[in-house]
Amino acid sequence: MSQEFKYIIYVQFEESKKAYTFGASTTYKIGDYVVVETVRGKELGKVCAPYIDFDETKVKGECKPVVRLATKYDLIQKEENVEKAKKAMEICQKCVDNLSLDMHLISSEYTLDCTKVIFTYVSDDRVDFRQLLKDLAGQLHCRIELRQVGPRNKAKMVGGLGNCGMETCCSRFLCDFDSISINMAKNQLLALNIQKLSGQCGKLMCCLRYENDLYTEMRKDLPKLNSFVTFEGNKYRITSMNVLQKTAKLENKEDVKFVTFKELWPDKDF
Repeated sequence: MSQEFKYIIYVQFEESKKAYTFGASTTYKIGDYVVVETVRGKELGKVCAPYIDFDETKVKGECKPVVRLATKYDLIQKEENVEKAKKAMEICQKCVDNLSLDMHLISSEYTLDCTKVIFTYVSDDRVDFRQLLKDLAGQLHCRIELRQVGPRNKAKMVGGLGNCGMETCCSRFLCDFDSISINMAKNQLLALNIQKLSGQCGKLMCCLRYENDLYTEMRKDLPKLNSFVTFEGNKYRITSMNVLQKTAKLENKEDVKFVTFKELWPDKDF
């Protein structure tokens, strides 16, 4: 099928900031609403970038097609589906409560043609939802998909404000989650207070990765913390450093000094 496409169209969906690639035999403008075929069914998306000539190297996996330009009816149907999904959410929550299932529902969404409804949930344990599927199918009369997500995905969908006072990065612009480790906090010489280093999802904050490469580069020629140096004829231990301000705290039994990197290592270029 990919050989039939002439162009690659970049499409975004309301619930995601990520741009997805679709194949098309005609062109579309930025801002056009289009009906596309996805693994979940037919969905409504918005063209978010200029089209390009089809190139298989720029497509990951199977390339799904743009079905057509969205009509006024499609836009109305999308709005109606939002209200319909809210009612489906209430029905699902009642079924979950009746079955005493250990799962927390986050959202519900219908495909454009209403042939499928997707429920997103989080759970600490594996959930046996066979009976739940039967109950939902009997009331909603369409295909049911239950999609489990982790706490980071939940935070992305729910949104909120981060410690910086701005909207959380995951809900504002992040498309994919990179792995975050405590070593990144160590590399940036941060106090290892897990509570302060964790975001709303309970995991280490994504922003720890943003400056990690820069700190790695800036600390490349610096000694490790708690190593010993000689300064003004006395031996000191480096107890802390501020890499951005290029200062270090030196301590021994008799004295404490705050010095610049240039004072400590005059032969190096800082």
